[in-house]
Amino acid sequence: MHTTDGSAAGIGVDAAAAGVGIGLRQPHYEAVLEGTPALGFVEVHSENFFADGGAALAVLEQARERYDVSLHGVALGLGSAAGLDPWHLDRLERLVRRIDPVRVSDHASFARVARGDAVVHAADLLPIARTPAALDILCANVGRVQDRLGRPILVENVSSYLSYADDAVGEPEFLERLCRRTGCGLLLDVNNLFVNALNALGEDERAGAHAIALARGRAWLDALSPAIVGELHVAGYAQTGTLAIDDHGSRVRAEVWSLLEHALARLGPRPVLVEWDTDLPPLAVLLDEAARAAQCMPGTVTNEPA
Repeated sequence: MHTTDGSAAGIGVDAAAAGVGIGLRQPHYEAVLEGTPALGFVEVHSENFFADGGAALAVLEQARERYDVSLHGVALGLGSAAGLDPWHLDRLERLVRRIDPVRVSDHASFARVARGDAVVHAADLLPIARTPAALDILCANVGRVQDRLGRPILVENVSSYLSYADDAVGEPEFLERLCRRTGCGLLLDVNNLFVNALNALGEDERAGAHAIALARGRAWLDALSPAIVGELHVAGYAQTGTLAIDDHGSRVRAEVWSLLEHALARLGPRPVLVEWDTDLPPLAVLLDEAARAAQCMPGTVTNEPA
């Protein structure tokens, strides 16, 4: 599954199938399964369905009968020097074989840390330094997942509230190198991109914060090779003083919609997910956000159930 030809192998996007999806969360199970709204796909967090049976897995299997399913992980810790949890990888492989998802993804972050003879999990998406050593670790872990699953995965850029003094390259270049070396693709989270751009501003830039962050976000997008991008995410964020927090708890903001439009204009049609994980609204609100995302697509994309 590794590649050395400078491209992301296996990450092909069918423009005709690039639709808008929503996260399928427990409060909306019944309404989605019974109403089958017109969606390109639904996304679930992989770890919530690791059990061998039960009600949650039954719901996911019903959803798979109606829609393409994207499995999005939050706990692999792909950038962890302590390596991957064998049990987690076993469960993920079983779920992938059972559901046959349209995409499998996780994050360019670390979570697992060795402490003495034990390994602890931070239960968070901790940012990794953009160094050659960190890239080697990330590539090795991504390669192990792909070899086990027998398919390329997508790796997401994360929201980060700190930077490392030894960061050697910019984030677009770091992610590009990851995709070239492993054959994985990029899950481009547009909200994370904007949140990070906001939080990186200096005090002298606060007056024009949103315009500056938007311009830097566009430059970030322009630095990417379109071929590596397999899916995009948008979400809402919270503002606490000068800190923007990626909380997935509100409608997508205007600047993030603008960045999504810029991304799609440059990349061409891609699957787009509207994420909403906290303070969940009625399904109608989430579907309204999905309709807004569909309007950002270049050309006409019809979102029909799979």
